[in-house]
Amino acid sequence: MTSHKPTAKPRKKRTAAKARIAAPFDAAVYLDTVAKGRTITPYKKKSVIFTQGDDADAVIYIRAGKVKVTVISAEGNEAVVAILGADEFLGEGCLIGQQKRLATASAMSDCTVMQVSKTEIQRVLKDEPTFSQMFVTHILARNERIQEDLVDQLFNSTEKRLARVLLLLANFGKTGRPEPIIGKISQETLAEMIGTTRSRVSHFMNKFRKLGFIAYNGHIDVHSSLLSVVLADKSRSVAPALEKS
Repeated sequence: MTSHKPTAKPRKKRTAAKARIAAPFDAAVYLDTVAKGRTITPYKKKSVIFTQGDDADAVIYIRAGKVKVTVISAEGNEAVVAILGADEFLGEGCLIGQQKRLATASAMSDCTVMQVSKTEIQRVLKDEPTFSQMFVTHILARNERIQEDLVDQLFNSTEKRLARVLLLLANFGKTGRPEPIIGKISQETLAEMIGTTRSRVSHFMNKFRKLGFIAYNGHIDVHSSLLSVVLADKSRSVAPALEKS
């Protein structure tokens, strides 16, 4: 009598048909990669990134360097409305129907930016919650700074406004300590930013230097002690504030 062994079931071959698990979205990688709708462009110092009146068809992400944003009135008067640095966006107005640029953006130092087309950034905001959350956080932080700038302009002295701008330009609070202001910033530019004259800026810059709050060495070094000017009560001068610190 012949015995029959049970027939083994054929093994299924592993094929590429298996569903692949998609890698999680990485906003940093996205903003570092050239692809459809995304271009990376280097700009030399003083180069114009876009001009007031240009078509608003993309959002700009600053990968490195500093960018100055200015507006020109119908009378031809120019004002500095913002100075932005690495990891900041500008030109977001195109996402709310803005047809033309309302300001001019130019490089204050050698910088590199990524331009993300309006269509592409609308897509990634819709499809990628991680990017959307990061972008919304940026918008809220920008809105808070604009409010702080307005309060600063309305209620603080020229001395405090200048101290606050210098601390912001040195990224105070982002890295735990101020960084050198690498891009050369003229006293005229500082005056435009805080709404005063160049002579007033010169007066307070000299005062800050004598008190050891800042130093010049090809660039402006801002020291943490400059914060005492911002925190001092309006009725106090800088010297008494230093004596108590």
